[in-house]
Amino acid sequence: MTYRIGMGLTVALCFLIPLEATADNRIQLKIAAIDWCPQLCLKQQKPGYIRELVERIYDSTEYKLEISTYPWSRALTMVRQGRVDAVLSPAKAEAPDLKYPETEVGIQRMCFFTLSTNPWQYNGLKSLAGLQFGVATDTSLEELNEYAAQHPIQFQRQPYHERYILQQAQKLRRGRIDAFLFTYNSTRYELQQNGQWQDFKSVGCVSNAKVYMAFTPKREMQSKTEHMIKQFDQRMKTLEQTDTPAEIMRRYGLEYWKGNN
Repeated sequence: MTYRIGMGLTVALCFLIPLEATADNRIQLKIAAIDWCPQLCLKQQKPGYIRELVERIYDSTEYKLEISTYPWSRALTMVRQGRVDAVLSPAKAEAPDLKYPETEVGIQRMCFFTLSTNPWQYNGLKSLAGLQFGVATDTSLEELNEYAAQHPIQFQRQPYHERYILQQAQKLRRGRIDAFLFTYNSTRYELQQNGQWQDFKSVGCVSNAKVYMAFTPKREMQSKTEHMIKQFDQRMKTLEQTDTPAEIMRRYGLEYWKGNN
């Protein structure tokens, strides 16, 4: 009987402890991210400029970040279900149902890549006829979204994961696709890191899209979400008045997407 009472008391006390509070009494902010270097880097010396920027935004606030890496489709599912508070870093077209701050954390430039020996160039929708393209599942193709929906047989979709770019490069070498579409910075960075960039080239880009730290739409979490977004926007505005975002991006050999302050 004593054992049961003790166990019951322990369980009861657990319910009295705020589940999202950390040991230092800060509020836990759970974030799902992907391996998307140089924006978000899993196994590199530097963590990625978007991660560095987000960490600076919430530094010295009541929030303590817990960032975990998942495949892209799973990350979106988790934030929609409220299993995490936020996800890094979709364009609005990829997940219009999520909650977004006023300010983005970067720019996503989607481009076509093919073998360096291939004379093909992207010159609008007419140039896509009869070709096969590799694309990542659950990513926005921007101006090509409608075309892709009308011509699904031309687009070979594959979930995005840490070896996605290298696998697309291999498909090009084997002639399984004519080109693949992905973000410029990540593709060039990954192929350069693996000594393969000289064998490939960018052959045209679709429109730029802003990417965000996007928050869960779960109604039960709305109060917490609104406060996290408010903190994000306030702190981001403060950082933009300094050289902080540009300084972070320079460490990755990139230019700040808003130009110099």
